Amino acid sequence: MKKIALLPLCFLPLTTAVPVRAQSDNLTPLKERVNVQADSARANQIIDGRWVAVGTNKPHTICLDHSLPFRGRPSYRFELKQDDNTLEGYAEGETKGRAELSYCYAVSNDFRNYPASEYPNAQKMKTVYHYGKGSCPQGSSMSYTFSVYIPRSLAKDVSTIFAQWHGMPSRTLVSDPDGKVTRLSVEEFLELEKKMIFKKNMGYEKVAATNAQGKTVYKAGKPNGWLIEQGGYPPLAFGFSQGYFYIKANSDRKWLTDKTDRCNANPATAKVLRPVASTYKASTIAYKMPFDDFPKACWVTFKVDIDWTRYGKEKETILSLGMLDVTMTYRQDGKDIERHIVDKEKILIGRNDEEGYYFKFGIYRVGNSTVPVSYNLAGYEEHAR
Repeated sequence: MKKIALLPLCFLPLTTAVPVRAQSDNLTPLKERVNVQADSARANQIIDGRWVAVGTNKPHTICLDHSLPFRGRPSYRFELKQDDNTLEGYAEGETKGRAELSYCYAVSNDFRNYPASEYPNAQKMKTVYHYGKGSCPQGSSMSYTFSVYIPRSLAKDVSTIFAQWHGMPSRTLVSDPDGKVTRLSVEEFLELEKKMIFKKNMGYEKVAATNAQGKTVYKAGKPNGWLIEQGGYPPLAFGFSQGYFYIKANSDRKWLTDKTDRCNANPATAKVLRPVASTYKASTIAYKMPFDDFPKACWVTFKVDIDWTRYGKEKETILSLGMLDVTMTYRQDGKDIERHIVDKEKILIGRNDEEGYYFKFGIYRVGNSTVPVSYNLAGYEEHAR
C-alpha cells in the first residue's frame, strides 16, 4: 500500500461539520460520524479542517463548547452517560463506549490519482484511512501537544482513555487454518474476501440468504480457521482507571497479532516503568498519579515526544527501542506549574505493522464501566522531530 508522506502541520481555516440544533446556548452538537477504516470523509463531516468524529452520535456525546474556550476558540466537550456503551468489550459480556475525534482520515480527493477500483478495494480491506492525512510511519520521531480540562464533578471510579495513539494494521496479513502466516497481494485478499466474511480478526463461512426484499445477502456462518490482522491495544494511552491517572505504553513485535494474548499492565498494581511482558508483547505504566491529585477545573497541557520502536517485520525482532518524554503544564492557584513526568525513558512502544500510528482524543470508556464521563479537550498539534 502506498504510504502518504507526513506533511508539516499548518493552520487551516475554521471549517466545522454542519451542526444540528444547539443542545444549549453554549453547546453545539456534532453528530456526523465517519468510519475512517471503511469510508472517506465528506466535507460536512470534517470538523475544524482537521478532525472527524467516531463513536456513538447522540447529541450530547461530542459538542463544540463555547462556554469553555481554549486560546479563543471553542473546545471539544465529550460525554458518555450510563447507557451510552455501544461496543462489545474485550471479554465476553463486557461493553465499552466511544466518542472521539480522529486526526487521521481520507477524503475522496486522496484517491484521485488511483484507478477507479482503488477506493472500493480499500473499503473491503478497511484501509481507506491509509491514503489520507494524520498518520506517521513506524520508527519515526514525533512531538505531540494537547490539553484536557477535567471538571471537579468527574467521578473517581471512571474508567476512560482520553487520548490514544492507534496502530494501522495491515489487513492483507492473514493466517490460514494450518497457522501459516502470509502477506497477501490486494488481488489475493479480494479473492479470499469473496469466499468468507471477516468479523474482527476471525474468518467465517460466507452463507447466502434472501432478505425480505428478495435480494441475496451474505451472513457469517461457522468459523473457518482463518485469521486476519486487526490490531490490538493502543501503543500509547492517557486515561483514568481504578482511582489513578495513568500513561501506558504497549508494544507488540508479533507479525500477526495474537488477540488471545491479553498482556496489559494494570494501572493500580503495575509498578511504574516495570514492563508486564509476554513472549511478544510488553505493557508499561510509564507514569501514574492518584486521581485525587490530578489538577481539576483548569487546562492541563501535555507535551509528548516519542521515538516509536522499530520492528523487524516477519523476523519479529526489535530493531531499536523507543523513547517517551512527557511534560504536563497547568495554572493553578495563580501559579504556572510544569512537571516533567516521563523523562526521556527508553521504552518499548509501538506495533510490528508496516503502517504507522495516528492520534485520537475523546472518551473511550473501557472495562465494562458505565460510570458517566464528561470532560473537554483542545489544542492538539503534532510535528516530526
